[in-house]
Amino acid sequence: MLKVENLHTYHGFLHVLQGIKFELNEGELLAIVGSNGAGKSTLLGTLAGVYLPKEGSIYYKDEDITKNGVQKVVSKGICLVPERRQIFSSLSVKDNLLLGAYHRYHKDKKIIEHDYQNVVELFPRLKQMLDRPGGLLSGGEQQMLAIGRGLMAKPKVLMLDEPSLGLAPLIVKDIMNILKRLTHELGTTIILVEQNVKAALKVADRGCVLAHGKIEISGTANELLKDPRVQEAYFGKTAKTHEVQIAK
Repeated sequence: MLKVENLHTYHGFLHVLQGIKFELNEGELLAIVGSNGAGKSTLLGTLAGVYLPKEGSIYYKDEDITKNGVQKVVSKGICLVPERRQIFSSLSVKDNLLLGAYHRYHKDKKIIEHDYQNVVELFPRLKQMLDRPGGLLSGGEQQMLAIGRGLMAKPKVLMLDEPSLGLAPLIVKDIMNILKRLTHELGTTIILVEQNVKAALKVADRGCVLAHGKIEISGTANELLKDPRVQEAYFGKTAKTHEVQIAK
């Protein structure tokens, strides 16, 4: 469904992505994990059209979308739920959700209300506070709102950047279960970028470990969870030492 080949992206003179290559299959949840500064957000931004890569290609359903801007990428069905939610704090929960469908309002006006009801049913907690300003929601509720807003775009590929950031463990579990349900029950294709390696791999089908702008390890989620390099780098007491070793 999505194919990335030899992707190189820079921020000024900083070479952030260094030859990224992977494929995303339709209907799967792919976790891209790694520590802070590994290049995860830059990768999602490049796929979303926010950043233009200096080298490499991005193919979506065999179409080259490498140089497409954000608007064209979104119109093709690729949606990014950004880090730190970035909801509109003064707007109500309902208005935040409806803004997710802004780009398809004229084309899909008749079915947007139906989509809205489906999203609200997926997040019962939001259903109880539709008139509440987004800024008055808890961190977990805001993350649910951000995901719901992304779903209102009717994405064929939903990309999420650090949805667990700053949330309590029980809320993280709820968010991950929602993502698992989206993929396995509703067939949504998802790219999940996370620092919380264990939480991401527990719900993913496949995973990639990103370190210093390169994919160092890839495989099924179970394979990565059992991989000694991943266990030592992200689950053990000597994480910092071994993380450097992975990157070499």
